[in-house]
Amino acid sequence: MKLCTYTLDGQTRTGIVVDGQVIDSGVTGTMIDLISDWGALKPQLEARAAAGGGVPLASVKLEAPVMRPGKIFAIGLNYADHIEESKMGTPERQVWFTKAQTSVNGPYDPILIAKGTMTNDYEAEMVAVIGKRAKHVSAADAPGYVAGYCVGNDATERLTQHATPQWSLGKSFDTHAPMGPWLTTADEIGDPHRLGIRCFVNGEKRQDSNTKHLVFNLWQQIEHLSAAMTLEPGDVIFTGTPGGIGAAMDPRRFLQPGDVVRIEIDELGHIEGTMQAEA
Repeated sequence: MKLCTYTLDGQTRTGIVVDGQVIDSGVTGTMIDLISDWGALKPQLEARAAAGGGVPLASVKLEAPVMRPGKIFAIGLNYADHIEESKMGTPERQVWFTKAQTSVNGPYDPILIAKGTMTNDYEAEMVAVIGKRAKHVSAADAPGYVAGYCVGNDATERLTQHATPQWSLGKSFDTHAPMGPWLTTADEIGDPHRLGIRCFVNGEKRQDSNTKHLVFNLWQQIEHLSAAMTLEPGDVIFTGTPGGIGAAMDPRRFLQPGDVVRIEIDELGHIEGTMQAEA
């Protein structure tokens, strides 16, 4: 099932995407409320989806599926080709940083180039959304804690990122976590470690890989994170980016106003944002 957060006539609600239509979920609250009670709500949502109706997808504004995650974590250096282009060794331990809530952005919204910055970059990533409270979860049990998946762009301001050993500030600029276009539920995807992932800038393919190439797979990521903290419904995990970032090109190719960044993941859809100078 494809679950979305959408705005229509000034009202933001959750819905189900079926055959180019958005069917209102009938659930009060946000996507976090919906996935927190997924077990009880799933039959109701399946019935609504089967009944059809709704409004054309083109008539609504799609928002990030989870507009205000409690936590956003992202793993660095998690594809071999990206590690090589970054001229760094393969990490023995997972390398994590956070992104601010205020970096969340809709799947087709503009991505801001902040005043005074000039090294904005893209990172195509599969995003996983936690579906239930997880603490000390083993890798073997981790699949049962994922609500679903979406497409993400771990947009980054490189100069800020590398100004200090801590990356979070350079990863947390406003609008620098586009996600969507919807949340494809885990039962529809099965094993997420088999999905083609691509990034295009102005139609030019920059990244082209597959989630099977993750150094630390998603289940290992959940095991590692949940050993340190309680993961809660709606928490977001950016699972890593493959090689092909602008900062690794020779010469480097950073994003400029007007550039269009499109990210596709098999079975999850695509997101597309136009770079825009901050007013």
